[in-house]
Amino acid sequence: MSQQLGTLEDLPEDYRADMQKAGVAPLWPMMRNVLPHGAPKPQTAAGYWNYQDIRPLLIRAGELTPVEKAERRVLVLSDPGRGVGAMQATASIYLGLQLLLPGETAPAHVHTPSAVRIIVEGKGGFTVVDGEKLPMEEGDLVLTPGGEWHDHGHEGEEPIVWLDALDLPLFYYLEGSYAKEGPLQSQRNRPDASQVEYLSAGLAPTRRPGAGVRRYPMMRYPWARTEAALRAMAAYGGDEIAELDYVNPETGADILPTMGFTAMMLPAGSKHEPPLRSSSAAFHVIRGRGKTRINGETFEWGPKDTFSVPVFSEITHEADADSFLVRVHDRPLQDKLGYYEERSR
Repeated sequence: MSQQLGTLEDLPEDYRADMQKAGVAPLWPMMRNVLPHGAPKPQTAAGYWNYQDIRPLLIRAGELTPVEKAERRVLVLSDPGRGVGAMQATASIYLGLQLLLPGETAPAHVHTPSAVRIIVEGKGGFTVVDGEKLPMEEGDLVLTPGGEWHDHGHEGEEPIVWLDALDLPLFYYLEGSYAKEGPLQSQRNRPDASQVEYLSAGLAPTRRPGAGVRRYPMMRYPWARTEAALRAMAAYGGDEIAELDYVNPETGADILPTMGFTAMMLPAGSKHEPPLRSSSAAFHVIRGRGKTRINGETFEWGPKDTFSVPVFSEITHEADADSFLVRVHDRPLQDKLGYYEERSR
């Protein structure tokens, strides 16, 4: 294969003018941009967002903009490679920190992208998805899959903040991103499925003939149970880092079609060097302190911080204390497209 391809400037000026009139362009001068050799050349850069720096800005946003004028009061975590204002943290993952104040209600809507909320702080908040009221406690994952009506409310006394993770960039790129608004949903008078049908791993409601399986049977993944499972796994895992994927309790598949979520525990003093992955990712710190080196750049993180990594990044995690993180990644999308890959360092 040729290593040095011809450039646009190699072509006669009259030929270039004729191509422009015809609405065509030569591939070969641009081929290496879209098909680089060996590995992608991502535009995404490693990002780091310190929660203690952002929180005052969120609180002031609550003072400056009522939720009625915002619909969703969010500060977007923009990819440094694309600049502030970019509606994405990686090529396929959108991240934003959302604030809801006591007594507020965020109106009901439905949209094509799927979302997961990772609760950062506060008590008394809830999300209603298809009539199911989902409590929002620190560390919980709450799903609002694409096509499902949802609204948010707050019955507590302090601000509640959560991290939104959406596959919005994918839908925007496909020109398929849109939303509809509607009235608040009627709430069913019962606990959510995580507290009833799927209270214990390995157990599911009895399947009745013809009933079928709901695509999203469980919309809330309580952090307390996740941390307990990670600690139990770490106690007997030897040198392995404890990691647990969030999955559909009926099928074992990833909880969303295009995004995956993995909880991990880094014991105090541990060092973890994952393989180079073709998936991009963002890490949210539930609890703990440490530092992560990404392609030679070091970020020191603490509770509630978030950082992102481009594809095929060299990553080294070091924990100063027992640390719990959730990794948001796009492996499910890459698996469906048939190109997910891991490489040794």
